[in-house]
Amino acid sequence: MGVFSHLYFVFVYAAITTLASFVAVVILLLKFTKPYPTVERFKEEETFNDPQTKSRKRFYQLEQSPVVHLSVIVPAYNEEERLPPMLDEAIEFLEKRTQEQPSYKYEIIVVSDGSKDNTVNVAEKYVEKYGCEKIRCLELIKNRGKGGAVKLGILSCRGSSILFADADGASKFEDLNKLETALNELLKCNSTTELELTSNSLAVVIGSRAHLEKESLAKRSLFRNILMYGFHFLVWFFTVKGIKDTQCGFKLFTRQAARNCFGSLHVNRWAFDVELLYIAQKLNIPIVEIPVRWTEIDGSKVTPVLSWIQMGCDLAIIWLKYKIGAWKMKRA
Repeated sequence: MGVFSHLYFVFVYAAITTLASFVAVVILLLKFTKPYPTVERFKEEETFNDPQTKSRKRFYQLEQSPVVHLSVIVPAYNEEERLPPMLDEAIEFLEKRTQEQPSYKYEIIVVSDGSKDNTVNVAEKYVEKYGCEKIRCLELIKNRGKGGAVKLGILSCRGSSILFADADGASKFEDLNKLETALNELLKCNSTTELELTSNSLAVVIGSRAHLEKESLAKRSLFRNILMYGFHFLVWFFTVKGIKDTQCGFKLFTRQAARNCFGSLHVNRWAFDVELLYIAQKLNIPIVEIPVRWTEIDGSKVTPVLSWIQMGCDLAIIWLKYKIGAWKMKRA
């Protein structure tokens, strides 16, 4: 047998083996994967502390009608140092708005994602100061990942529109005005006054740092830039098209859009943003990307190599499981 014949048979054998392995994986995924996500929630996570009555009260549910104009969800894992400046900035902005619009109501839900430091104590001090109608702490018994923390916070909120914002305060909170302006243009209404109309509409407005990319490239190492471009390529190839920055932690949803997107969300770790936007695009929910200010804050929980590898694997899983029908989307 000649060398070329031998190589041909090796190639054919490898191709058949690879195809058979892929088919086997697909069959196993279809057999053992639940098509819709299940929400793991401990009984202790269903209530929040009311310092005024010194009792525990049940959180609201996303299926219920909204009673405040805006919910701000802040996922926090060991954020005792970075959380106070972020909350101070957010509360100052929102309190000023309530002074200008007395009928305007907001809430902030800090979701402590199994924190091992004083994050919960820090959040509870704000609850005592401002009251549980304006700020609540959802303490998760065990760590769920950022996506899981955001999801549980949103499932517990009361807002007509829902913003999730990172605890590090990297985004300027007053840029919420930019997101709301874009939301109002999409919905042809005023989201700060028309509570029911906003809630029942479908729209997602996301903050973006894409306009800062040139400046960021100069500051990062070559290796981190290669990782970043590799991640952007995988996002484009496997999942989301037309969005320049999927990972900015400053995203605004109408209540109905949140029901649809988070009701189908499977990924609990760093790539959850990508799945959210993938779901929104597949369900034809309008998405607008708005440039926001952003500052690098020390203390990031993202480890450049491991987190990016995990996100890359998650992207492939998202693509494969939706493509073969192992994961499904549902409209609320």
